[in-house]
Amino acid sequence: MGLLDNKKAIIFGVANEKSIAWAIAQALHKEGAELAFTYAGEVIKERVTPLAESIGSKLILPCDVSKDNEIDAVFNKIKEKWEGLDILVHSIAFANKEELKGLYADTSREGFRLAMDVSAYSLVALAKRAYPLMEGRSGSIITMTYLGSERVIPNYNVMGVAKAALEASVRYLASDLGQKKIKVNAISAGPIRTLAAMGIGGFREILGVVEQKSPLKRNVTTEDVAKTALYLCSDLSSGVTGEIIYVDAGYNIVGM
Repeated sequence: MGLLDNKKAIIFGVANEKSIAWAIAQALHKEGAELAFTYAGEVIKERVTPLAESIGSKLILPCDVSKDNEIDAVFNKIKEKWEGLDILVHSIAFANKEELKGLYADTSREGFRLAMDVSAYSLVALAKRAYPLMEGRSGSIITMTYLGSERVIPNYNVMGVAKAALEASVRYLASDLGQKKIKVNAISAGPIRTLAAMGIGGFREILGVVEQKSPLKRNVTTEDVAKTALYLCSDLSSGVTGEIIYVDAGYNIVGM
């Protein structure tokens, strides 16, 4: 018996085998969940498809989260194939690379709009389609955030502002959907060498600081994050919603 036997989960945000979303997918699969995956573009499709197929997924769907029609198509297919949904994993963020270096004051209007749309509003857009399929199933929605939402991290810039909006959205969604027995939570993960993270200027220096200053004196792994995701997606967290849970080797508690 697994923690997630007979549960249906959809994963947004796998880019390759080093993605946090992929580690989460493996953890959920190991505990019995049946998984669906999405991808944005043909390049990502070529990476995601063999990974999804390796754990028996039969639903691998295109989805650009900035396009409502593509989101609608995904959830229509989920309803057709599964009738309901138990778990949604949102591990999506994007900002133009030029916005992730230099001064935040130089952020462009379009760069700001794009980062907020893809990194924050997409959670709302997905939740809007997911919750009718989750009613009566004790559903769980989780997303990924970072300490740059509340403290200044060099070069994180507009992504920090987008993550702040994402965290506020978690609280508002948790309030809205709690009456439908749906939990909404976020994991604030420490820096990890993923494809997206390597686009942040000075990322290697950030890794070094966390390893030196965090209470556990190490950086976290995708597996560390996946274990907390499993907790949030299972009945083990039945009384937890609207929370930002840190998985960062304790770095967030350090003042000096």
